[in-house]
Amino acid sequence: MARLPPGIRFIVSFSRDQWYRAFVFILTFLLYASFHLSRKPISIVKGELHKYCTASNEAEVRFNGQSQKTSDTPAHQLPDNETNCGWAPFDQDNYQQLLGALDYAFLCAYAVGMYLSGIIGERLPVRYYLTCGMLASGAFTALFGFGYFYSIHSFGFYVVTQIVNGLVQTTGWPSVVTCLSNWFGKGRRGLIMGVWNSHTSVGNILGSLIAGYWVSTCWGLSFIVPGAVVAAMGLVCFLFLIEHPRDIACSSSLAMHPKGYENGTHRFRLQKQILTEEKNKPLDPETQCLLLSDGKRSGHQNHVVVLPDGGSGVAAISFMGALKIPGVVEFSLCLLFAKLVSYTFLFWLPLYITNVDHLDVKKAGELSTLFDVGGIFGGILAGVISDRLEKRASTCGLMLLLAAPTLYVFSAVSRIGLEATIVMLLLSGALVSGPYALITTAVSADLGTHKSLKGNSHALATVTAIIDGTGSVGAALGPLLAGLISPSGWHNVFSMLMLADACALLFLVRLIHKELCCPGSATGDQIPFKEH
Repeated sequence: MARLPPGIRFIVSFSRDQWYRAFVFILTFLLYASFHLSRKPISIVKGELHKYCTASNEAEVRFNGQSQKTSDTPAHQLPDNETNCGWAPFDQDNYQQLLGALDYAFLCAYAVGMYLSGIIGERLPVRYYLTCGMLASGAFTALFGFGYFYSIHSFGFYVVTQIVNGLVQTTGWPSVVTCLSNWFGKGRRGLIMGVWNSHTSVGNILGSLIAGYWVSTCWGLSFIVPGAVVAAMGLVCFLFLIEHPRDIACSSSLAMHPKGYENGTHRFRLQKQILTEEKNKPLDPETQCLLLSDGKRSGHQNHVVVLPDGGSGVAAISFMGALKIPGVVEFSLCLLFAKLVSYTFLFWLPLYITNVDHLDVKKAGELSTLFDVGGIFGGILAGVISDRLEKRASTCGLMLLLAAPTLYVFSAVSRIGLEATIVMLLLSGALVSGPYALITTAVSADLGTHKSLKGNSHALATVTAIIDGTGSVGAALGPLLAGLISPSGWHNVFSMLMLADACALLFLVRLIHKELCCPGSATGDQIPFKEH
C-alpha cells in the first residue's frame, strides 16, 4: 500500500471536531471583521466632509500656520455647495461638533441597544439573529453613502442613519462570542480569543483601505462598498454558521461523559488511557468540545441538560442576575473607560494625523491603520500573559498603567516627524487595545460561564452584552468629548484620554488585589475568577 501524501496525512491528523472548531473560528472572525469594516469609513471620510478652505477658490488653506492653495483640492465640485469647504452641512465652522454628533448618535444607540441585544439574543437562534443584523447593518451603512449620490445635505438624515445602524450592529458581538465560546473550552481561552479578537483590527484596517480608495473621488462608495460586504457576509452566516457543537452531533456525549474526547492523531491512544485514569483526575479543559460550568468533570456535569431541540433545561438568566456575577460590574466599568480611549482613536485618529502631520485624507487614513496593527499584537499579548499568569485583571491593569504615559509621549513626539508617529501608533495601539480586547473576549466568556451559574450557559450572551454595552457608553462619550475638546487643542484631548485610562485602572484595583493576594486561586481546572 502506497504511503499517503503529506497533505492528506496532515488533513487526517485532525479530528472531525477540530476541523469544525477551526471552521467556526475562521467564520466568526470574518463575520465580526465585516462589522468593524463598516464602522471605519466615517472616520476616513471626515476629512472630506470638511476641508480647510475659504469661500473663494483662490483662498489659502491653513494647517496650524502652514498653507496651501485650494487648487490642490480634487477637481470635482459638488453642485449644491457654495464653497470648497466640503459637504454641507459639515462645511461650517462647527463641523467638529457636527461630526462628533454623528459618532455620538451611532455609539449611543449601540450602547443602549447592546443591553437589549444580549437579552434578545439569549432567546433567539444565533444564526437567524446575526443574519438579520448583518443584512440590516449593510443596508444602513450603504444608505449613508447614498447621501452623496442624491446630494442629501440634511444633518437629520445622517444622524438617523447612524442611530439605526448603531442599533442593528448590536446583534453582532453577543452572537459571535456566544458561538465561539460554545466551541472552545477554557484551557487557553486568552490566547485563542486574543488571536480571534484581531478581527477588530483587521476589520478597521480593511475598512480604512476601502474607504480611503474612494474618499477623494467619490466618498459615497466609501460606505456603499463596506455595506455590501457586511450584507454578503450576512448571507454567508445564514448558510454556514453552526451555533453549537451539538447541532452536528460534535462530541455530544461530552455533556454527560466528558471523558469521551478526541485530540488529533493521538485521540485513540488518549481514549484508551482514559479508561485507566483515576476517577477524580481533572480533565484538560482544552480537550472539551462543550463548555462546562467550571471546567471540571465532577460535581457539575448534571447541571447541563441537553434537550432534543438543542436547548438547555435552564432558563435564560435575568439582567439583574447577570449583574450579580462576581466581577461583571468591575470589568464593565473598566471597559467603559478603556473603550472610550479606543474609540476616540478609531473615529478621530485620521483627522488628528491630517492636522498634525499635514497629510492628505487618503494617506492619513492609511497611516492610521498602524494603530490597529499594534492592536492585533496587543490583544494576542494580553491573552498569552493572562493565560500564563491566570490573572486577567492584573494583565489588564499592567497594560493600562503603561498606556497612560505612552499616550503622553505620543502627543509630545507625534509633531516631530512621520517616523515618530509610526512608532507611537504601533505602541499605543498595542497598549490601548490589549485590555479592551481581553475584557470583551476572554473575560466576558469566563464570567458568562462562571461557576456560580452552575452550568447555566444561557448567561453568556447577557453577560457579554452587559460588559460590552457598558463599554459602548464610553465609546459614545469618547468621540463626543474629542469633538468638543479638540478646538481648544489636541493636547487637551490626550489629557482626557490619559485620565480615562487612570479611571479604567482604578476600577480594577480590587480585583487585582484579590488576584495578587490569592496566587493559588486560579488552578488548571477552574476559571481564573473566584467568588468575591
